[in-house]
Amino acid sequence: MLSIIEAAGWPIWFIIATSIVALAIIGERFWSLRVSVVAPRDLLPATIREFQSKGVTQDLLNRLQQGPLIGRIFAAALANEKSPREVIKDAVEDSGRAVLLELERFLNTLGTIATVSTLLGLFGTIVGMIEIFGSQTPAGGNPAQLAHGISVALYNTLFGIGVAIPAVIFYRHFRNRVDVLIVDMESQAIKLVEILRGERRA
Repeated sequence: MLSIIEAAGWPIWFIIATSIVALAIIGERFWSLRVSVVAPRDLLPATIREFQSKGVTQDLLNRLQQGPLIGRIFAAALANEKSPREVIKDAVEDSGRAVLLELERFLNTLGTIATVSTLLGLFGTIVGMIEIFGSQTPAGGNPAQLAHGISVALYNTLFGIGVAIPAVIFYRHFRNRVDVLIVDMESQAIKLVEILRGERRA
C-alpha cells in the first residue's frame, strides 16, 4: 500500500484526507440516524399514557428533551398544551426545524467530498501529465520520470473516483433516511397535537 501511495505522488494525500473524513461521517451518521436514537416507536404511546395519567410535568419535559430527537418535538407540544392550536403548531415546527438540522448534520460535507474528491483526482492527473511532459527533453525522454508521471496521473484518477462513488452512494442513502424519519416524526407529532386538543383518542 505504501508503494502505491509513493507511486501516486504527493497529490494523493489530499484524496486520502478526504477519504478519512468521509469514513468518519459515514460511521457517525449510521450511528446517529438509527430509529432508536431519532424516533423510537414506543415513545409516543408512553408519552401519551403519562400525559393522560399525570398531565404535563417538568420531569416528563426534561426526559423528553434529553431523550431521542423526536422527544424535543413532543416536549415543545406538551409545554404549550393549553395554548391555541396555532401556537402549538408553531412550537412544534420550530422544534422540528432544529431537529432537522441535527439530522442533516455533516451531510453537506459528505456531498462536498463526493464532488471534491473527483476534482482532486483530476488535479493529480494534471500533475502527472506535467511530469510526463517534463520528462521529455531535446536529448530524449527520462523513462523513470515518464513512468512516475503516468503513475501519478492514473493512481490519482483511480483513488479520486474510488472515494467519490461511495461518498455519493452514502450521501443519497442518508438523505433518503432523513426524509423517511422526517415523515415519521411529522405523523407522530400530528397525532400528539390532535390528542392534546381532544380531537383524537390515543
